[in-house]
Amino acid sequence: MNAARRLILSSCLIALAPAPHAFAQAPATAIDAAQQSAHERLFALFKKSDEANLKRNPLQALFRGDMRYVDHLGDLFSDAHYQAEKAAAEHDLAALQAISRGELSPTDQIAYDAFEFETKDSLRGLQPDLLMLTESLPMNHFFGLHTQYPTIASGQGGAPYSNVTDYQAGLSRDRDFAANIDEAIRQWRKGEAEGVVDSKLTVRNMIEQLDTQLQLKPQDSPYWGPIKAFPASIGAADRQRITDQYRASLKDVVYPALKRMRDFLANEYLGQARDGVGLMYMKGGDALYRYDIQSTTTLPYTPDQIHELGLREVARITQDFEKVRREVGFTGDLHAFFDYMRTSPNFQPKSGQQLTSDFYRLKAAVETKVPQYFSRVPKTRLVIRPYPVYREKFEAGGSYDAGTADGSRPGTFYFNTYDLPSRSTWEETTLFLHEGEPGHHFQISLAQENPNLPAFMRFGGNTAYVEGWALYSETLGYDMGFYKDPYQRFGTLNDEMLRAMRLVVDTGIHSKGWTRNQAIQYMLDNSGESKTDATAEVERYIAIPSQAVAYKVGALKIQDLRKKAQDALGSKFDIREFHDQLLNTGALPLSILEQKIDRWIAGEESQLAKSPQPPHPPDQRRVKL
Repeated sequence: MNAARRLILSSCLIALAPAPHAFAQAPATAIDAAQQSAHERLFALFKKSDEANLKRNPLQALFRGDMRYVDHLGDLFSDAHYQAEKAAAEHDLAALQAISRGELSPTDQIAYDAFEFETKDSLRGLQPDLLMLTESLPMNHFFGLHTQYPTIASGQGGAPYSNVTDYQAGLSRDRDFAANIDEAIRQWRKGEAEGVVDSKLTVRNMIEQLDTQLQLKPQDSPYWGPIKAFPASIGAADRQRITDQYRASLKDVVYPALKRMRDFLANEYLGQARDGVGLMYMKGGDALYRYDIQSTTTLPYTPDQIHELGLREVARITQDFEKVRREVGFTGDLHAFFDYMRTSPNFQPKSGQQLTSDFYRLKAAVETKVPQYFSRVPKTRLVIRPYPVYREKFEAGGSYDAGTADGSRPGTFYFNTYDLPSRSTWEETTLFLHEGEPGHHFQISLAQENPNLPAFMRFGGNTAYVEGWALYSETLGYDMGFYKDPYQRFGTLNDEMLRAMRLVVDTGIHSKGWTRNQAIQYMLDNSGESKTDATAEVERYIAIPSQAVAYKVGALKIQDLRKKAQDALGSKFDIREFHDQLLNTGALPLSILEQKIDRWIAGEESQLAKSPQPPHPPDQRRVKL
C-alpha cells in the first residue's frame, strides 16, 4: 500500500522481560558510529527515520499531536512524493541490514524484525508495477482527503486553534489542501491514460460527498467551526481580520478546489471509470489485490485461502445463531429471525441521544470489569460522539479516532445515527468493546503512551493486529458477562459474522466477479445486518480492497495464541499478563507477534519447572478464562 494511502488510512518489546517498558532509548549525546553498540545504532536509525518521515508527511505529525509542522498537510500524491518515500525505504532498509541482529537483545530483535517487515512491505508497494496502479487511485469515498480535511479544519480534529498563529496555520493548510486536490486530479488523469481507473460506483459516491459539502454555505460548513469558537485570548481586531481571511480562503481556495474535484469526477472521469466493481476488472488489479491481502493481513494468504476460511467461519457462526434463535423461542427459521432482529421496533433506538447515553452507560459498566483483565489502562480519556452529518451516510456503524500521547486530545468513539431505524440496540455492547474499551482505545493509547517504544511502534501499526485486537476485544464480553442476555449475544455474533462474511464478500468482489447486489444479498441472507449497513459495508470493500479481511485473520490469530498459552500454562495462565504481552509492544505483524508469545510461553513454562507449586484444590486456582 503506498504511503499516501497509508497516511489516510491511519487517520488509523518486551517479550521476555518482566517490566512493561523494557526498551531503553539510545543516549541522546552523539557517539562515534564505530563506538556505538548495536542497540544504540538501531534506535538511532529508528529516530532518524521517524524524523525524516514526519518532515515528508506533516499530517502524521499533526495526528500525533506534534505541532512542529502544523502549517502544512504535506505533498500526498505527487510523483516526487512517491519517489521520496521509495528512497527513504531503501535507505532505511540498507541501514537496518548494516546492524548485526545477532548482537541485539531478544527485545531489540523484535523491534528490528518489525521494522524490517514494515519497510520491505512499504518498498514492495512502491515498486513500479504496483505504484502505477495505486498512484492512479489517490482517493475514494471511504478514505479521501476531501472528507478527512473538513474534520481537521473544523476545530474538532487534531489541529489546534488556540492563538493567532494557529489560525494562520489553518490558512496555510487550506492552500495545501487545494494543491493536493489538484495533484490527485493529475494522478487520476494519468491513470486514465494508462487504463487504470476506479469503479463508477466509487466515483459516484465521491461526487455525492462533494455535492453535500458544496451545498453548505461556507458559514454552515465544518471549515467555519474555528471562527465560531474563537478563544478569549484573541482580541476583537484580530478576530475581524482572521474572519475576513477565512471567508476569503473558503471562497477563493477551499470551495473552488472541492468544485474542481467534483466537476472533474462528474464531467470527465465518471465516463472513463470501470463498470465492474472488483479489482479483477481493473488493469493490473489481480496483482494489486494479492499484494493488498498480504500487506493488510501480514501473512502469505491468497484470495482463495481467505475465501475458504470465510466460508468455514460463516458456517460455524450460523450454528451459534441457531442456538440464540431457539433460546429466545423464535419459531420461524433463521432468515425470518434475521428479519425480525433487523426490523423490530423493540430494538430500534429512539434518538441519537439515547445512543449516546447507552454508550456512556456501557463505558461505566466495562470499566468496572477492566481490572480483572488488564494490569494497565490508558491515561488518555475516551469521549463518545455521533458522526458529523456530512460524513455519516458513507461511514460504518462506528469508528475510533486516536487521541494524543500526552492526553491533550482524547480518543473519540464515533457512532452512526444515519437512517436511525436501521441502527439496533443489540449491537451496542459489541460495538463499544471494539471501538472503545478495551478495543481500539486501549490498544492505540497504551502504545502511544509508552515513550520507551520506538516511534514506529508507538504510532504505527497494521490492520491485522489493530483490528484483530479490537475484534478479539468483542469476545471479552463473554468473559465479562455482557452476553448473558441472548439479544446482546446475537449482537456480538452478528458482528463476528460480519467479519467472517467480509472474508467471503471482499474476495468474492475482487477475485471472483461478485456484483454489488450479490454481495449485499449474501450479507442479508447470513446475518441480521440492515440493508443500510450491508450496503455501506459492501461499498466500503469496493473502495478499499482487502482492508476488511484483516479483522478476522488477526482475531483468529490472537484467539489461537490465547488458547496455546492456556493449554501450556494451565492454572497458572493469567489473562492480565497475556493481554499485557499482546499490547505492550504496539501493533506487530502477526508472525512476529506469534514468535513473541511463543517465547513468553516458553519463559513461563521454564519458571514453572524451576518453582514447583504446592498442590491446591481446583476452586482455589488462579482464574482461567
